[in-house]
Amino acid sequence: MRRRLLLGGLVSAMLLALVGIVANPASAQQSVRLQYKTSAAGATADQVEPWFNLINSGTSAVPLSGVKIRYYFKADAGSPQYRFACSWAVVSCSTVTGTFGTLSPGTATADRYLEVGFTSGNLAVGAQTGDLQLRFHRTDWQRLTQSDDYSFGPARTTYGDWTKVTVYQNGALVWGTSPSGGGGDPTPTPTPTITPTPGGSGVVFDDFAYTNADDPNISAHNWTVRTNSGGPGVPGASWPKQNVTFPTVSGTNKALQLKAVTDGTASGTQQSEVLHQRKFLEGTYAARVKFSDTPVSGPDGDHIVQTFFTITPLAADMDPNYSEQDFEYLPNGGWGEPSNIMYATSWETYRNEPWQAVNVHTEVRQSYAGWHDLVLQVSGGQIRYYIDGALFAEHGGDYYPETVQSVNFNLWFISGGLVGSSTSRNYIQQIDWFYHSKNEVVAPATVLSRVNNYRSASTTWVDTVPNP
Repeated sequence: MRRRLLLGGLVSAMLLALVGIVANPASAQQSVRLQYKTSAAGATADQVEPWFNLINSGTSAVPLSGVKIRYYFKADAGSPQYRFACSWAVVSCSTVTGTFGTLSPGTATADRYLEVGFTSGNLAVGAQTGDLQLRFHRTDWQRLTQSDDYSFGPARTTYGDWTKVTVYQNGALVWGTSPSGGGGDPTPTPTPTITPTPGGSGVVFDDFAYTNADDPNISAHNWTVRTNSGGPGVPGASWPKQNVTFPTVSGTNKALQLKAVTDGTASGTQQSEVLHQRKFLEGTYAARVKFSDTPVSGPDGDHIVQTFFTITPLAADMDPNYSEQDFEYLPNGGWGEPSNIMYATSWETYRNEPWQAVNVHTEVRQSYAGWHDLVLQVSGGQIRYYIDGALFAEHGGDYYPETVQSVNFNLWFISGGLVGSSTSRNYIQQIDWFYHSKNEVVAPATVLSRVNNYRSASTTWVDTVPNP
């Protein structure tokens, strides 16, 4: 049954009993309600996973920047610290914030809270945010107890109205019942900014004007064509050098081309990767990349991953110095997705066995077949991803890289994601150029202007970034 919140002090006692909210001052405009579910229903868990859906039940649009959601919980013994992550959100994780606060005095079921906010967005009358798939965990990754948490609803595995999570609008409580002990006013949502590091400390530009994978200039320019076995992808797959070529794509312009081939078996699966040395950290990274939705030949449907990313290798499980920023396009879906999806993912760390990921990602479910200009800005504690000049994702906090990274392009198949056919199929990905400016935030349009200037001067290679 759809429930509507009313304005002011006109709410009757009967309706209050039905919706389970606390009467608010007449000045508090009651305009939203919250639905909740949990995707981690156990009494203990590696991560608390509250999912929310916010609904505008009022008569006017609600700017999300004025909305705060509070989820109340009891801290485990030893006063551990917690980290927040947005796994996925219809409104984009790049607009969702999460901070932790302390209730004073606390109660038997709540002495902390997760406060969720938004940096932008507008909720029209009758509209809803859709899934806000959120999670938080202890910084030491010890299991936490949630059975004694005020806001936890173990039986709520499908969305429903939930008054043990509160919603504030412009500082006024408009939904839910907070545990006794209060907790103070909601914190203001920070306006995301990037503070550029003093820039122009060196540039790398490559127009990929090589003859073939054996061209000595490839290694002279500090690129490596991968040939060693191992992940990611299908266990037992090979990474042959001949899968990397440099065809002419227009006029005399060449591109780096990656090829991946499979016949559905491990021995018949080939993947490809090209990577630069580790000497990149803050600054702007960019590449013009051509993604494809279908194989050049053979049956379609394999879960293929087409990428442009930066990475610091994982030295050990949950290595705190690991980092990675990914553009990943999955034209046929994968990882539970049924069809084409673009991910921008920023990593803090991970463990392979048993799998445990500490990352944040933003995604758009649509086709990205064709050429696209990809720009990654890493500066001032913020990571920004752009596609064709438009901001696609913004991440930061624990996911900001700490150590120098390499630049990589690879094309690979998700293990378990091959279609049931023995007919060989061939996928390609092309990269027109790569650009990096060390310690400088460069706007996407300026990147293109600089690349065009290099090409007008017939400059195919520049590297003034110092080695680490």
